[in-house]
Amino acid sequence: MHQGRLKIIIGSVSGAGKTYHMLREGQLLKQQGIDVVICAVTTLQRTETAELLQGFERIASIKWGKDGKEKEDLDLDALIERNPDVVLVDGLAHHNRKDARFPTRLDDIKFLLGHGISVITTINVYELGGFAEIAKKLTGIDVEETVPADTLELADEVRLIDVTPETILARLAEGAIQADESKKWFKRGNLAILRELALRLVAEDVNASLEEYREELGMVGPSGATERILVSTQYHWNGSLYVRRGQQVAKRLNGDLFVVTFIDPKKKLSKEAATFKRSMIKLVEKVGGQFEELPLRSRRRLPSDLVRYATKYGVTRIVMGHSKQSRWQEFWQGSVINGLLGKIKNIDVFFMTDRAEHEGRRILPAKMGGTGDRTSYKRPSMQEVESRIASIKRGTFKVYIGAAPGVGKTYTMLLEGNDLKKKGFDVVIGLLETHGRKETLAQVGNLEIIPRKTIHYKGARLEEMDTDAIIRRAPDIVLVDELAHTNVPGSQNRKRYEDVLRLLDAGISVISTVNVQHLESLNDAVEQITGIRVRETVPDRILQLADEVQLIDVTPQTLQQRMKEGKIYDLDKVDQALSHFFKTGNLIALRELALREIADDVDERLESWERKSSLRGPWRRQEVIYVCVNVTPHAERLIRRGFRIAYRLKAVWYVTFVRPEGMEMTKEIAERIETLRKLTERLGGTFEIQTAANYKEIHRIIVQKANEYNTTQLIVGQSKVSFWEEIYKGSLIKSLLRTARHMDVLVVSDYEAGK
Repeated sequence: MHQGRLKIIIGSVSGAGKTYHMLREGQLLKQQGIDVVICAVTTLQRTETAELLQGFERIASIKWGKDGKEKEDLDLDALIERNPDVVLVDGLAHHNRKDARFPTRLDDIKFLLGHGISVITTINVYELGGFAEIAKKLTGIDVEETVPADTLELADEVRLIDVTPETILARLAEGAIQADESKKWFKRGNLAILRELALRLVAEDVNASLEEYREELGMVGPSGATERILVSTQYHWNGSLYVRRGQQVAKRLNGDLFVVTFIDPKKKLSKEAATFKRSMIKLVEKVGGQFEELPLRSRRRLPSDLVRYATKYGVTRIVMGHSKQSRWQEFWQGSVINGLLGKIKNIDVFFMTDRAEHEGRRILPAKMGGTGDRTSYKRPSMQEVESRIASIKRGTFKVYIGAAPGVGKTYTMLLEGNDLKKKGFDVVIGLLETHGRKETLAQVGNLEIIPRKTIHYKGARLEEMDTDAIIRRAPDIVLVDELAHTNVPGSQNRKRYEDVLRLLDAGISVISTVNVQHLESLNDAVEQITGIRVRETVPDRILQLADEVQLIDVTPQTLQQRMKEGKIYDLDKVDQALSHFFKTGNLIALRELALREIADDVDERLESWERKSSLRGPWRRQEVIYVCVNVTPHAERLIRRGFRIAYRLKAVWYVTFVRPEGMEMTKEIAERIETLRKLTERLGGTFEIQTAANYKEIHRIIVQKANEYNTTQLIVGQSKVSFWEEIYKGSLIKSLLRTARHMDVLVVSDYEAGK
């Protein structure tokens, strides 16, 4: 009770805005009557940051020099004598002078915390032990002062200040960042690498909090926020292939890797198996996985043991080899695969083909050649010229994204709008939703607001953004809130993001906002986390079109406090919100989901610049994804999963519905198929309908078409047919697994929402 609280604000690089946000938090605490002082806070002559210093009592620091640079140590005696509630201090990784009481600022802060004084402080990701080595490896830059790798574990709260490379470079060009620093980190690729490191670091920290929270509540199974890949293999020469494939999948999906093997404890390993065991353990350690050897009780119990292990560790996907049994062998001897599919819930199963039978013993083909332009002397066609002119004329697009309502997206958007206006840009507000938040409304300042357009619908007067009026007004930049909003009937476009695309095509730059739960491909993950199906979505391609995507990160504690103070919803709705969408577990999981999604977005952009230092590494296989759907509600989930996998693997992808000739095409089924087609095309896939002579022929049509497309990964949903339906029609899953052993097959579980 007497221990002070520690909050760490982390950024990717100097100039990200850590000190600015620390001082803002200090100002908010002062408004609540909390005694806040500052010591050793450095603004580096940044105007916006220096303005926030007003009103703070400053405790003088102890100044000294090193290598011609002025250093500042905390005056611990003065701080203890003053005894404030909170002290704001920069530079957590700072090392003190030789004769100081403690060698580092971290030690100073621990001392203050022990005396009941809370501390808010700042650090860059590359100043954390472990990450300094990664940063050096990827950027070639040494870091002099660091803190231990476990420092974040000391904090009660960790907040990330996410800033895009474009914003940092703009600040550098404006002189807001000291010029001598530009020789170090300020190259576009390095900035992106450090940003991704920061996002992934905080995501891991949030994941630890989420696991602790779920464990306290006795929750088991996957959280929905992150991927965990479990490879089930044996001590055999091809075991390493399964481990490497699992590692590739885990890396591309930004997930953790587990490897398990079952052995008979009564039998001694052969010399060959013992050799394979040693090499497998070494490989798993090398790729950063977790290895475990489990006792094999019996072949028929193996599926239950595997499911139990996967559930215990929150596994989202099991990777294993195809069965080599015939149908009769499966019947008489029992099938591990069929047993697994019959018992598993909320976990996908990935059946990996034995590529050695088709491609030799190499799991990966040779590295593909560069994609540089070899036709630079070729004269562009008129169509290519027009396309290039259109891209030059197009406005730039920036999106602020958050984990939940109330994190401060609109506030930050308005803040940036006012900053841009001060710099001489013509900035207007096209659509603003303050939701009654006074702090947000106060940020409108002198920005011009374009009046909304009135639309009459069923006797009611409704308002929407007046896109035509904005185009006529032709500003440099327009601020547009709530990108995923559905327009009222009668509007020119159905969705607000379509209005934004019109503005961009008209040469107007747009800054907009969206929450992570509104991304189309994350719709299922959000439902799994919260139990709520979000109806308003935006296709992922819209975010991919953005020139900048920036995360507004807020801790669940801060968000819930804002909720209780009535800063997000009206006070009469607070209790309901805190017990539903804004539950602690939901907020932690959504925050992790947002951090990982933006980290992946950063990595995709790194790869698009053809850099070799993409953190997830290059994906060297040419993949084709083939998704099979029916007309059940599970179909949308399969399509979204197909898109996410195809996007991460940079693959072409197809969605197929196979209709048996005896199936009646009712109006409801036709509408259902059209819905699936629109979703596929909205996400960038190709949808097609095939016909089979009867139900038992469906799997042959699927495999035939998949072969025509040179499919490498087949995606199907988990079968729910009854025993008698399986006898009469046959099991599509089992038939596919027998006839598609030459390709990888992913069986997607039908997740239960909110579990």
